[in-house]
Amino acid sequence: MPSRTDRPLLVFDGDCSFCRLWIGYWNKLTGDAVDYAPYQSAAARFPDVPVDAFKKAVQLFENGRRYSGAEAVAHLLARVEGWAWALWLYTHIPGLAALAELAYRFVAAHRNAGYKITRTLWGSRPEPPAYTLAASLFSRTIAFIYLIAFISFGRQARGLIGEKGVQPVTQILAELHQQLGVSAVWRVPTLFWWANSEYALLSVVWGGAVLAFVAAIAKPHTGGQKAAFFVLFLYYLSIVNGGQIFTSYQWDYLLLEAGFLALFLKPVWSRVWLFRWLLFRLMFQSGVVKLASGDLTWHNLTALAFHYETQPLPTPLAWYAFHFPMWIQQFSTFMVLAMELTLPFLIFGPRRLKQIAATGIIFLELLIALTGNYNFFNLLTIALCLFLFDDAFLSRYFGPRPGAVPRKPWRDRPVKPIRSNRRVSAVLVTVILAASLPILASSFNIAPPAALRTALSWPATYGLVNGYGLFANMTTTRPEISLEGSNDNTTWEPYVFLYKPGPLNRAPAFVAPAQPRLDWQMWF
Repeated sequence: MPSRTDRPLLVFDGDCSFCRLWIGYWNKLTGDAVDYAPYQSAAARFPDVPVDAFKKAVQLFENGRRYSGAEAVAHLLARVEGWAWALWLYTHIPGLAALAELAYRFVAAHRNAGYKITRTLWGSRPEPPAYTLAASLFSRTIAFIYLIAFISFGRQARGLIGEKGVQPVTQILAELHQQLGVSAVWRVPTLFWWANSEYALLSVVWGGAVLAFVAAIAKPHTGGQKAAFFVLFLYYLSIVNGGQIFTSYQWDYLLLEAGFLALFLKPVWSRVWLFRWLLFRLMFQSGVVKLASGDLTWHNLTALAFHYETQPLPTPLAWYAFHFPMWIQQFSTFMVLAMELTLPFLIFGPRRLKQIAATGIIFLELLIALTGNYNFFNLLTIALCLFLFDDAFLSRYFGPRPGAVPRKPWRDRPVKPIRSNRRVSAVLVTVILAASLPILASSFNIAPPAALRTALSWPATYGLVNGYGLFANMTTTRPEISLEGSNDNTTWEPYVFLYKPGPLNRAPAFVAPAQPRLDWQMWF
């Protein structure tokens, strides 16, 4: 380790509260790699530097050279793992250095306002965010959601796609093979190409449930849990493609996409950012498609006046929501659009704005869950919000209890730096951005070139990147199909579905987080 005199030295204005706030932040980022000192005690070591220069901007002394202002910050961040790009952008992007210095001078000239803004957006003690708790909680939560999904489908698998089901998987695959030939195997990936018996179907479904339980109680981020996540992804992809019309819902693809990202989950910025990008696309596209569709009920704010009655599986509370006055329905519709179109942008903001976004999204999902049965969809969306809370926030609720003395105090354990394979992260970010941006553009009715869509379509084939956006066109009426059966061709009796609205003397029920898929499909 180099001696203290060999390390870079950042000199700042010790009388400036704003400066001290951010110096503390940078000090935690750089650790022992950089020394810090106020100019009031360090200026004498640099007689050739005017005192006014120290007052106007931070000065970084490194390898016999002096950097000032934004350039000093860029060189400082280059000492932090994963932040070398800041210096690269500063030195290689034409005009960026001038803009950075202009912005730095503006902030330096308004330090009092900067201090107040910093405390408002980051808190009284800004710290480099850590997401170990968020990643651990999410890994257990998504395993639990997998468990729900497998159990829910397992109870219906034989009746839906079994040998004597409504749409047997063997029949589906035979038709696909006839239409697509050999290419059907990788265009519709599923294990059922090789094993499609009733036993194989039940093995995948209930084997997935057992494996999901094991993953939920396993230690997060271990090789065993990652291996379980890989098999769970493969099993659920097989169910989604084998179930076809019964498993082609957005929440199924959301679980696949989140489950794929869970394979690479580490509490490092690049991996955490991918989950935030998924949450952004999910929420923002949900708002955009409602307005881009041209549906009048969204434009005149009457959509929710119909929604509670016409949605697939309402809850008992939906009846009361349906009878709210029109002004409440219109206000609620406006708030849904406002939240879906604005909160996603706060996801990429400072710490407090992230928390506001998460709180708003969680509140919206809870309201949706109270008035409609959307299986694990709301729970999975809430789980994605975990990545908007850092460890400093989550430790208040999931850290050690006050006064508790664990056998090995967690505060005394040496903190090992979490390393991430940068090449893997770079490939993940590049592929997901490249595949998702055209999908996002299509929400605005912007069609990318056909060649580009074809080249970037393969991630969607495996459920890795998907489009989202529910209820783009609001259903304003509720026609119901009545299926009847007879034992003697004379007396006909209707089949009464267990969960979807039917007899007028039977109230809707809470069935989430399970999803009765035949009842859902009958709504369509």
